[in-house]
Amino acid sequence: MNPCCVPSRVRAALLEASREASAERRRANSGSTDGMVRLEAGPFLMGTDFGQGFPADGEGPVRKIALDPLFIDSHPVTNDVFEEFVKATSYTTEAERFGWSFVFRGHVPADQYGRLVEATVPGADWWCKISGADWRHPEGPDSSFAGRGQYPVTHVSWNDATQYAAWAGKRLPTEAEWEFAARGSLEQKLYPWGDDLTPGGQHLCNIWQGEFPVSDTAEDGFAGVAPVDAFPPNGFGIYSITGNTWEWCADWFHPSYHALATRLNPTGPASGQAKVMRGGSYLCHASYCNRYRVAARTSNTPDSATTNIGFRCVRDV
Repeated sequence: MNPCCVPSRVRAALLEASREASAERRRANSGSTDGMVRLEAGPFLMGTDFGQGFPADGEGPVRKIALDPLFIDSHPVTNDVFEEFVKATSYTTEAERFGWSFVFRGHVPADQYGRLVEATVPGADWWCKISGADWRHPEGPDSSFAGRGQYPVTHVSWNDATQYAAWAGKRLPTEAEWEFAARGSLEQKLYPWGDDLTPGGQHLCNIWQGEFPVSDTAEDGFAGVAPVDAFPPNGFGIYSITGNTWEWCADWFHPSYHALATRLNPTGPASGQAKVMRGGSYLCHASYCNRYRVAARTSNTPDSATTNIGFRCVRDV
């Protein structure tokens, strides 16, 4: 959908539908605000026209967005907190019901590769299908999250995340809310702390260093998921919003819908094939996927789960 080529009446209808969706959007305000940060309303400049981005992802155009105040988790939902939800509800994640999930090849013990790996993803063979991998067993059936209670929960699908959010009296953030929070009050910067990825040589997020996907030198201190507070927070006091694990957003993904959408509390298209993910992960590297930039975006099907996808929640004021 090219906004420049859409007839004006169609554009007007799309905008009106977007406004209606925004007005009717789901709100959640019964959850506890402990561990959350209150963010006051926008406006802010969303998106980027940065030349090294991914045009097919629809990172631009830059547009002025206004948001209502909200609360957002100061860090992603952790293994310990997700375990509380599971114990309270007896919930079974989709990875557990499917019986398998995707694990990064570098985290599969070399001497167990033949036994554990059932298949790899064509064109991205660093993703391994492993039976018994789930949030309790992040690297496969012989692993556990023991000692990693304060790490982001992973192997959680979008559908799982929405179930947790409903239980907690919260919801997943819209893509606009997520980006507003990630920017930490800085306008049109590449990262939550500015335009330099490693200011003064300091690593401020957990991403890949070295040759992807062969060797992660772990110069930032981690060759996999890190604790949610391993790096300093942004200007809003929000931790781990760049790198570490991707974060699910509420919106359906579309590369150009937002160019025609309302600028007040936008919610994304009414339907789609995949859900928005933001923030990048410990597997992101400049040579392959520099989507750890604040404005970068990608997507995945809502039933997908991997060892590098997590989430955080928001609550309306």
